[in-house]
Amino acid sequence: MNARVAASVLNAPQALAQITQAWDDDIVPRLMDYIAIPAKSPGFDKDWAANGYLDTVVRQAAAWVEAQKVEGLTLEVLRLPGRTPVIFFEIAASSGAVPDSSAPAPLSRQTVLMYGHLDKQPEFTGWRNDLGPWTPKYLDGKLYGRGGADDGYAVYASIAAVQALKSQNLPHPRIVGLIETCEESGSYDLLPYVDALRTPGNNRLGDVALVICLDSGAGNYDQLWLTTSLRGMAAGVLKVEILTEGIHSGDASGLVPSSFRIMRQVLDRLEDSATGRLLPASFHCEVPPERLLQAKATAAILGDELYKRFPWAHYDCGGSTMFALPTTTDPVKALLKRTWEPTLSVTGADGFPEMKNAGNVLRPYTAFKLSLRLPPLVDAGQAVQELKTLLEDNAPYQARVTFSGEGGATGWNAPDTAPWFEQALNAASQAHFGAPCGYIGQGGTIPLMNMLSQGFPQAQMMVCGVLGPKSNAHGPNEFLHVPYAKKLTAAVAQVIAQMP
Repeated sequence: MNARVAASVLNAPQALAQITQAWDDDIVPRLMDYIAIPAKSPGFDKDWAANGYLDTVVRQAAAWVEAQKVEGLTLEVLRLPGRTPVIFFEIAASSGAVPDSSAPAPLSRQTVLMYGHLDKQPEFTGWRNDLGPWTPKYLDGKLYGRGGADDGYAVYASIAAVQALKSQNLPHPRIVGLIETCEESGSYDLLPYVDALRTPGNNRLGDVALVICLDSGAGNYDQLWLTTSLRGMAAGVLKVEILTEGIHSGDASGLVPSSFRIMRQVLDRLEDSATGRLLPASFHCEVPPERLLQAKATAAILGDELYKRFPWAHYDCGGSTMFALPTTTDPVKALLKRTWEPTLSVTGADGFPEMKNAGNVLRPYTAFKLSLRLPPLVDAGQAVQELKTLLEDNAPYQARVTFSGEGGATGWNAPDTAPWFEQALNAASQAHFGAPCGYIGQGGTIPLMNMLSQGFPQAQMMVCGVLGPKSNAHGPNEFLHVPYAKKLTAAVAQVIAQMP
């Protein structure tokens, strides 16, 4: 075994013990402070600058990182006019100590990029009586509250992983961190910062060989999971106007068409309401053969838990409990439907009075907020334009139909896995979970990933996270599974240690 390899063998039990103590003594309390701050993403808090919550969580995270006194670390809070702040840290490459030799181990010139975000989704409704979005509670290894799992923990876990390497005096390449505060709004503020960090002649990001993104999910809590694809998204508000003001329904209904019925007709152009299939062929793409094989392998691991993990509505029917049903109970189809098929969701509505105030009035308009999840290989910009044309043209009854796009993000399909990376993932999963690494596509969007793959086409992408079964990011009762987070942190350290 050569000196470089010998110096890169992580003592996994020692690393996990150190990381566990860091989580118990320091990281969990810091995350409880973080959860208590309503640092909503700018798309949900237009007064984010005046409210100061994003600045607060950035200052707290930056102060914690600097307090760790990591050797070779420098940190800067970047601020561009009118944009949400970004934390950028840099850790110089380290040769470590080589046993029985005074010669330093050779170092890679490449860079590891660690990514996370501190902005949050809004509160949502339906939290348990003993829980709330801004009232952190740590119960049975689960840290409840908005943002802890998605993904305020990322910056803390990243530094803890580096500290595990440092404590064992292992060599590591240069490491940079990029922690943003606009991810939940589509990361539209992040790209200007990336451009500023990659100016000609002063590329502060460096030659990125490995991206570690801790903003994704896990199929279960029993092994390390690598995300292989992410869906994109096209979002906007569809509004149907038929009157300038409300009219007594007894006087006008039947003659004046309902704005809601027109809305249904317009949406029928986009979606087959019986099956949920999106009708435009351009919103679909072919699933790569490798992803099909991985879906079959993952389906064999997770089985019917792929759909049973959701909180289905249920009711009593003659002494039997009836549960609402998924679109499929086939595990392979279930995986592909949530990762490689386009899907429409209505996530908000306007033009409706509260039911207690709903009189016999024909409403003048109906507005829906649409969220269209796109397959990983479909261009979001083109989809938004096609969506606008499809929904607005030739409106029924010459009603005023408008679609106001609220941005989009193209999905992502992981590059081919290098042999060293696959071996490192499996070794880390076996060492800390006792099971091989699993491979799974995710239905959500991380806007930065597609851009990083384009900017660093040779980089390996360790996209993973703690959003496992029932963790419910964006919804009520969101929680961070702390035992899993500890092992994931240790796995990250081990993969970095095994970089060639």
